[in-house]
Amino acid sequence: MVHLSRIYTRTGDDGDTHLGDGSSLPKNHPRVASYGSVDELSSVLGMALVEGLAEPHTSWLRLVQNDLFDVGSDLCVPGEAGDRLRITGAYTQRIEQWIDTVNEHLEPLNSFVLPGGNRAAAWLHLARTTCRRAERHIVELFISEGEGRVNHEVLKYVNRLSDLLFVLARAVNDGGKADVLWQPGANR
Repeated sequence: MVHLSRIYTRTGDDGDTHLGDGSSLPKNHPRVASYGSVDELSSVLGMALVEGLAEPHTSWLRLVQNDLFDVGSDLCVPGEAGDRLRITGAYTQRIEQWIDTVNEHLEPLNSFVLPGGNRAAAWLHLARTTCRRAERHIVELFISEGEGRVNHEVLKYVNRLSDLLFVLARAVNDGGKADVLWQPGANR
């Protein structure tokens, strides 16, 4: 269990931060950017949740927020972390099941969807784009540190999560009926 007796430690005042294995990295390192973006995503999901989403979407997103702490923990430990790696294929499979459940009730798409519709959908679209940024940071980390230093299941999970956020945004937009659709060349 985590126990925080002090919030500030002053250890990051020089621009470095400690990882889960005790090593230090500069705060602009791709690893720190990766788990920082994941933390930001959880905060954006918190904003979507205060919009009063219906069940089961609220429960799902609360589980996702918890998963994102697991993702951040996983990213915070470089190399072979053994039992400390928390993200497995089961996380991604759960997300895929939710996507399938939501998507079967949505209006078919014949254009790209512009972020918006209602407030909850707009927050979910922002969460989706924040998730894509986190994914780009994780890919950068994966490339810079190589196989074995990053759990590949984290990348799969985050990739699938952005898809879930897209279909949830459509679902809260009256099942896609209130989606704002792209009209190519509409302003020519």
